[in-house]
Amino acid sequence: MRLLIVEDEKRLALSLARGLTAEGFAVDVVHDGTEGLHRASEGSYDLIVLDIMLPGMNGYRVCGALRAAGSDVPVLMLTAKDGEYDEAEGLDTGADDYLTKPFSYVVLLARVRALLRRRARTASPVLSVGELSVDTATRRVTLEDTEVTLTAKEFSVLEHLALRAGEVVSKSEILEHVWDFAYDGDPNIVEVYISALRRKLGAQTIGTVRGAGYRLVADRA
Repeated sequence: MRLLIVEDEKRLALSLARGLTAEGFAVDVVHDGTEGLHRASEGSYDLIVLDIMLPGMNGYRVCGALRAAGSDVPVLMLTAKDGEYDEAEGLDTGADDYLTKPFSYVVLLARVRALLRRRARTASPVLSVGELSVDTATRRVTLEDTEVTLTAKEFSVLEHLALRAGEVVSKSEILEHVWDFAYDGDPNIVEVYISALRRKLGAQTIGTVRGAGYRLVADRA
């Protein structure tokens, strides 16, 4: 999944990006509100971590502009401010959650995952496709009750396919959601990870729709 961090404290932004990348997310970072709004409007993100006190345009205005444009991407607001009025203003502009600095990274990660599960419109963090089970909370994968060990990037590719189980997902969409904005390598990297997943989960688990993309299927026969 692809996240956007809009945070002008560069050390904090870098720390968050490193942590979230290690968890398997694709992460883009910008340091001012104007660029944040532009990137959020032009890109395809699963969640935005948005600071309130930003140069160019504050977080309230960025969030308000996104909602006015019809964007429903989850927004987790960060701020050094404290108090119920600041929180209320953030939520009133359309933010989905609010976290006051200083905060625990573990708590931020839990909030991010909760918002992503909510957006997926599933009451359970577990995505089941036939005998395959993908737990988005614990990042565990089981196949026929046997746990399968995946790398962080392998899990991210599988998770995106599982969220769209039965549908055809293009290579470009996988790149967009699993690799960050700065990636300019070979787009065939997707095929490398699909091949790795097929070796671990079975060749029939992920089907190829020629000229269109890939599809996670329940029937592995």
